[in-house]
Amino acid sequence: MIRVILPQHLRTLAHVGTEVTLEIEGQVTQRSVLDALEARYPMLRGTIRDQVTQERRAFLRFFACEEDLSHELPDALLPTLSRREQSRFYHWCDCGAGSIFSWGLETS
Repeated sequence: MIRVILPQHLRTLAHVGTEVTLEIEGQVTQRSVLDALEARYPMLRGTIRDQVTQERRAFLRFFACEEDLSHELPDALLPTLSRREQSRFYHWCDCGAGSIFSWGLETS
């Protein structure tokens, strides 16, 4: 299960609360998380990544375990949280005019 925390303006657009959960089939990558998020909330298409190039928006940064993953390949596997670390989130961080996202990947 992936827990995603959206910034306020995207919560408003998607009509959701602070946190949404996603089930990801197969390998968990930035691309698979974004694909699942955009499939469940189609109104978010184009807000996180360009619809044509699939590249992240310029002011959007992706973080996981306090590590910047913004320039990682979209199909690189995301790290998993141990049971002890499950209270921590993976972050897509606000960079000034950008947006804050957080995601947490829980192990079964």
